[in-house]
Amino acid sequence: MRNAMLLLDLMSEGPAYRQLSELAELSGLSLPTVHRLLRSLVLAQLIEQQERTSRYGLGPELARLSQRYLARLPIIGALSPYLVPLRNEINATIHVGILVRGSVVYVDRVDSTTTGVFRGSHRTEPALATAAGRVLASRSSDEDWARAVSRSDSPTRPLPPEARKEWSESPFLVVDGTVSANPEIAVPVFDGSGTVCAALAASLTAPADQATITLFSKHLTETASAAGRTLGHG
Repeated sequence: MRNAMLLLDLMSEGPAYRQLSELAELSGLSLPTVHRLLRSLVLAQLIEQQERTSRYGLGPELARLSQRYLARLPIIGALSPYLVPLRNEINATIHVGILVRGSVVYVDRVDSTTTGVFRGSHRTEPALATAAGRVLASRSSDEDWARAVSRSDSPTRPLPPEARKEWSESPFLVVDGTVSANPEIAVPVFDGSGTVCAALAASLTAPADQATITLFSKHLTETASAAGRTLGHG
């Protein structure tokens, strides 16, 4: 199971399809082992194989499983009634992010009215490249924090030792620009036990002044608190 998960993780990064030999080299597993695992995963539709190139990529069954998981995620139901009113209040694209294996996964979003006809898809980013990811990783376990650091896109610029403490104690965080998005403001969402279960973020269309950041963070925090109370009564 651990080796199968390793192959799935490798195929979630880089090109959409990879060769058998490439997967064996990247995973450190033998060719026969990788081939056997891939065949099992193909039968389960967790991986698919291109007929023309014989390369392997993620399969359609993952989409069904992810939708089933998200449908049962309490934070999505708790935040859902608040997202459109929040978008209308600040006219920014609103995101809900969770931390998964050192990455922030944006699992829900409501686009601003000025986004235009082109919508951005749900996305996954290295956690420390985003405000939402920093909110989540800095408040997570030591293991999750270390994994987020290892996925950072700036290995030549190590984080200062105080970064985690500062981020975890800040009521909101701002990142001027993310990997594939506009400037972002994010706040934590706490569940009924006081554990951070998600990040609520606003993606801006341009750099904002301090007054705008303060106003947006206030609205985000109020919405996160309201959703947290819903979780507490669940």
